[in-house]
Amino acid sequence: MNASPLQPAQGQDHGQGQTLYGGVTNRRVTVRDIAAAKQRGEKWAMLTAYDALTAGVFDEAGIPVLLVGDSAGNCHLGYETTVPVTMDQMVMLSAAVVRGTKRALVIGDMPFGSYQESPAQAMHNAARLMKEAGVGAVKLEGGERSARSIELLVEAGIPVMAHIGLTPQSVHAFGGYPVQGRGDEAAHQLLRDAKAVQQAGAFAVVLEAVPAELAAQVTEQLAIPTVGIGAGAGTDAQVLVWTDMAGMTAGRVPKFVKQYADLRTVLGNAAKEFAAEVGAGTFPAPEHTFK
Repeated sequence: MNASPLQPAQGQDHGQGQTLYGGVTNRRVTVRDIAAAKQRGEKWAMLTAYDALTAGVFDEAGIPVLLVGDSAGNCHLGYETTVPVTMDQMVMLSAAVVRGTKRALVIGDMPFGSYQESPAQAMHNAARLMKEAGVGAVKLEGGERSARSIELLVEAGIPVMAHIGLTPQSVHAFGGYPVQGRGDEAAHQLLRDAKAVQQAGAFAVVLEAVPAELAAQVTEQLAIPTVGIGAGAGTDAQVLVWTDMAGMTAGRVPKFVKQYADLRTVLGNAAKEFAAEVGAGTFPAPEHTFK
């Protein structure tokens, strides 16, 4: 498959001239809009989302792409890693995000064990996310090793976002979450992985926990957008797990996370105030009571 299969053809209006922020308002953002943003040099943000209510907030805020990540395992389902997350769970969460949004491109994550066995298995489970959840694209981990599966999905009409560098589903093989791409051999492998997923037809690729200089080099060499998380400022886009971004995560957060709010404290204080008023008998007040 040729590289850059999603480049807009001349004379077609697939988002050219319309920024992702505010430019596309009467329909969902598509992978062609993402390709056009790369051509314009427009940087954009992606957040994770796992439910209709939160997704609706991000959609109204203008976030153009929402990822229903298997990171739900860590931040919503109580697992230590993403590995236990099931396909049924991803379908349920993805469907909720789709129902809660009108504009954002919703990408459903392929969980561990849902695509590694064979391209046929990847096709079956990606089709579930498209048919049952209604997502606009899927994401899967792996570079050269996943290229055949990506190619098959794209040939079948399923847009694919690839994910290379630190791939959390391989946490046990990595022995943790180390930075990837350090050293000449590792850097060359990352470049090969990036070019392999582009050649297979992926419309974008996530670069996770990669040295900034290497991520910028990959971004310059690819025709498809790169989405960084812990990969410096040189990528085309940035993604964060929303609970990290909004300060809901307890304890230490990764080095690459900036917390833009402290919702954990806000929510905790609200719960304490509610409990105190109930204990004091001041809630419900007359204005909260039917007569």
